[in-house]
Amino acid sequence: MSKARSTHLTRRGVLAAGGALGLGAALAACGDEDAKSGGTGSTSGAAKSGPWSFKDDRGKTAKADRVPANIVAFTGVAAALFDYGIEVKGVFGPTRTKDGKADVQAGDMDISKLTILGNEWGQFNIEKYAALAPDVLISTMFDAKGTLWYVPEESADTILKVGAPSVGISVYDRQLTEPLQRLLALAGSLGADVQADRVTKAKKRFEDAAARLRAAAKANPDIKVLIGSASQDIFYVSGSNLSVDLEYFKALGVNIVEPPAKTLAASGGWFENLSWENVDKYDADLIMMDNRTSTIQPADITKATWKKLPAVKAGQVIPRVTEPIFSYDKCAPILDDLATAIEKAKKVS
Repeated sequence: MSKARSTHLTRRGVLAAGGALGLGAALAACGDEDAKSGGTGSTSGAAKSGPWSFKDDRGKTAKADRVPANIVAFTGVAAALFDYGIEVKGVFGPTRTKDGKADVQAGDMDISKLTILGNEWGQFNIEKYAALAPDVLISTMFDAKGTLWYVPEESADTILKVGAPSVGISVYDRQLTEPLQRLLALAGSLGADVQADRVTKAKKRFEDAAARLRAAAKANPDIKVLIGSASQDIFYVSGSNLSVDLEYFKALGVNIVEPPAKTLAASGGWFENLSWENVDKYDADLIMMDNRTSTIQPADITKATWKKLPAVKAGQVIPRVTEPIFSYDKCAPILDDLATAIEKAKKVS
């Protein structure tokens, strides 16, 4: 687990400067029905008429007089909806890298066409949000409390007062297949053709990849897979519980290195903190490293202790898509890549 997740759980950061200025006027504008009717956020959902509702993973039912057209979502959720033909107006969360390119969590979206409300933790421009006249706000959830990911807690009440219903999809303490099913259902409610050929083919690719990973794990039970994330001072080793991808890998038989439960408890069950001097605490044949832009990537790790690890010396280090884009199209390659790595891995521990 990465430092990014660790600090995120403390809810550090503040709202982008000036985000709340002039909010009253913006809220009033948000209530203008003419402004709301002008959106075309959904490529297919906007064409539907009649009332809309969706029960989310908090048990709350979001409702609207018509299918939402002006959609605002966490970047990864927006990318998943895009894969099903649903486009959003605004996003929040990692979207654009420092060099101006699309973040890995933006998927296939053209970020130049999006209103970015906040690109980093703690950022959410409420004025811009209200100006979009949003019909719905959608995000994932990484805890049992139902906290909307990347919606700053200190300003969440103000954001929700804009008037748009919110939808939360849980990606906490369950297997990968569950949020995949939920995002597909959400896309369907927003007007996506969930029986489209590209959707059924993507789902078949995912199922085939899962079968392949199960077979690879069964054929190579001694290959130990460590899940890591790097920061300047700390190396994080994730446990296989709580994270949807790791729980699914484990269910398919992947031999994941497990820090003791008592050690994981210090982070709420997510990960163990190691100093770089102790990065060799666990034996591993294959290392999966957090691919998020908020973490240090393997090619940039200069620590001598890292370079001495058997898996590193053997070139058996692969990316981990720590926050997957929850569409079948994007998740099938994750399983295929891990299966390939396990099939090719040599026993080095």
